[in-house]
Amino acid sequence: MKNSNFTTRNLVLSAVLLGIGFVLHAITPPLFFGIKPDFMLACMFIAIIINPDLKNTVVTGFVAGIIAAMTTGFPGGQIPSIIDKVSSAIFIYLMIRIFSSIFVDEKGKHIFTALLSLLGTIVSGVIFLGSALLMFGLPAPFSALFVTVVIPTAIANTFVSVIIYKAFSSIKTYA
Repeated sequence: MKNSNFTTRNLVLSAVLLGIGFVLHAITPPLFFGIKPDFMLACMFIAIIINPDLKNTVVTGFVAGIIAAMTTGFPGGQIPSIIDKVSSAIFIYLMIRIFSSIFVDEKGKHIFTALLSLLGTIVSGVIFLGSALLMFGLPAPFSALFVTVVIPTAIANTFVSVIIYKAFSSIKTYA
């Protein structure tokens, strides 16, 4: 019975995180050529970090992609949003499986969360822009969009992820 409560709690935490990501994604204004910083990623990454299960990862990535697709301001960004969320979710899951044993203390977990968020956001941005370029074209050069949107979003997500991780890891500990 405890196992089902643990699973339910993780699902609820993932849903709450995606809800927060939805609000952040919906209210964030576009920066450059209709592309917004994607704070949904920070919330998705934390949901995966808190519950690093492959099924949770795929479902969380897919749901985050659907939510991002509903709120994107990028012309034709719906399909690239789903592709990039599922792909970056799996990337984060694999990084956790490979490197989590290195970062075992609390400070290490915060550093690992920051690194995962930075790298995951960059991977997500490259996949989003690349898939959008292949399917629909981009409103500006790839490099311009990468520098003006992906890099600043990756830096912001690094800080946002650590803050959210601290809050939700303490909830998970005490719940």
